Amino acid sequence: MPLSVKGLFKAYGQKSVVAGLDFELARGECFGLLGPNGAGKTTSLRLILGLARADGGEISLCGEPVPERSREARARVGVVPQADNLDPDFSAAENLLTYGRYFGMKDADIRARIPRLLAFAGLEDRGGEGIRSLSGGMKRRLTLARALVNDPDLLILDEPTTGLDPQARHLIWERLKLLLQRGTTILITTHFMEEAERLCSRVGIMDGGRFIAQGSPREVIAGNIEPQVVEIYGEWQGQGVTAWAEAHAAALCSRFETSGETVFCYGADLRPLMAHLDGQPGLRTLHRPANLEDVFLRITGRELRD
Repeated sequence: MPLSVKGLFKAYGQKSVVAGLDFELARGECFGLLGPNGAGKTTSLRLILGLARADGGEISLCGEPVPERSREARARVGVVPQADNLDPDFSAAENLLTYGRYFGMKDADIRARIPRLLAFAGLEDRGGEGIRSLSGGMKRRLTLARALVNDPDLLILDEPTTGLDPQARHLIWERLKLLLQRGTTILITTHFMEEAERLCSRVGIMDGGRFIAQGSPREVIAGNIEPQVVEIYGEWQGQGVTAWAEAHAAALCSRFETSGETVFCYGADLRPLMAHLDGQPGLRTLHRPANLEDVFLRITGRELRD
């Protein structure tokens, strides 16, 4: 089993940052570690990699106990950090070569892998170019390829597509899906719920250092929120949409929320609501199935976390 975490606990002073976390990754699956800022995701990753010492619990990483044999375990793990840390003084190929040396690999073995890794990143013609000449998306793909240089048993991705434009994000998703098809095991943290739905076979939503929902994306959605959502915004009788919500929403849906200038209506059958809204020309609507982001906001709240 690539990763097993049991009863993981970490506190700083009187504050519990990770409070009894339990989960396992089966070989070849993608698990999404989700949660708002301050939920404990980054601390959990540091504990898993042996970069910080837990106050309680057990971690087995690639069959090795952590932190006792964290160095040996990390030799079998690939990591894509939040921020790119490529060496700007080296070319793309030289970055791969240098990184492989950290694992004690022979130069000949690394050089044999570099063409495949560059091709995987879509950079087969850019190996000799300096890092400064690459776009943000290219750097991110190279960082992903670099994490594969040691042929890891487990790939850990910390917000791999943050800051990328939609085209670059979709290309990263294609590469990750290809790895999953090849049987790679992936642990990913992300703030993009669409990313988690597309890639993950299971997700765990954290808050306060513990899981508050866990399962496949479909299971988490079905177990925590109504199946249909209508977003409503615009003007109603010379007033904002909140005036419409106060007058009509409770009678036309199971539950509603107001966030800024948008009203979110939830229910199993929202056809009566849509029929009513057809007669309200000042209001605009979006009728869609509930998704993981709806669940995330419902169980962790809509207030901003810094």
